[in-house]
Amino acid sequence: MIKELLDTRIRPTVQEDGGDVLYCGFEDGIVKLKLQGSCTSCPSSMVTLKSGIQNMLQFYVPEVEGVEQDEQEEVVKAESNGID
Repeated sequence: MIKELLDTRIRPTVQEDGGDVLYCGFEDGIVKLKLQGSCTSCPSSMVTLKSGIQNMLQFYVPEVEGVEQDEQEEVVKAESNGID
């Protein structure tokens, strides 16, 4: 469900502004995402992450307690680590 929301509702909007958001995992109620492109240098990227993305995910997926920027270089694409 998290990945579906990212692909259908969140990523297209972020991509319109020259950025991208990638799913890195879900653990203990926290969705880990990596912002790319113009989002990495945008001063309002944390507001986008917390206000926009977190609110939408929490609305549709009650198990989501928060959203964090993943600081790791490599994106983990583990299917077994979250709510699909």
